[in-house]
Amino acid sequence: MLERTSALATHYQPGPAGDIGTDGPGVTLREIRDAGLWQVSGWPGTMDEVGATLAGIVGVDAAPGPLQSAAGPKGTLLRVQPFVWWLTRAGEATAQQAMGIDAEQGTSLDLSHSRTVIRIEGPRARDLLNRGLPTDLRPDSFPEGAFAGGAIHLVGANLHHRGGGYDLYVPRGFAVTIWDFLTETAAQWGGEVGEAEYWGA
Repeated sequence: MLERTSALATHYQPGPAGDIGTDGPGVTLREIRDAGLWQVSGWPGTMDEVGATLAGIVGVDAAPGPLQSAAGPKGTLLRVQPFVWWLTRAGEATAQQAMGIDAEQGTSLDLSHSRTVIRIEGPRARDLLNRGLPTDLRPDSFPEGAFAGGAIHLVGANLHHRGGGYDLYVPRGFAVTIWDFLTETAAQWGGEVGEAEYWGA
């Protein structure tokens, strides 16, 4: 059986990135490994039906609208584009249900190998992200649950505000470049690289 290998495997070194003060690290970075990611798209006339189906699969009242997310007991839905949702933090059975969409309703695609997910936390997390991502991350503009697309140094990225921190989705082929940028920039605030987290999808 094939095993997924992290794009950061040879660059990932847990420990301090800069001088950490008595208040602790200003930013903590960690990779999310085994972060399954599945895309489900609807057609203009089937969006309500597809959204209701996905909501039922993950256990939420309704599928999220544009630039929003919805977290249920069986997974998290992210509204990536007007006709597109991403499903993540889901088990294999839930993913297979979502991927089983009828072609008359929409399409599905497994993106699990295409993205690297980096978790960013800490009191200076927003400052770090805004060194490269031109998005207003103030709480009133980007509250808990918000989701947005953008670019860091011309590399497309998606950001999810979750659990008081941020999940950054970047293309696998640019993961090392973005990781180096984040760790080097975080050093000024006493950054720390934590142990990798496994979602186990």
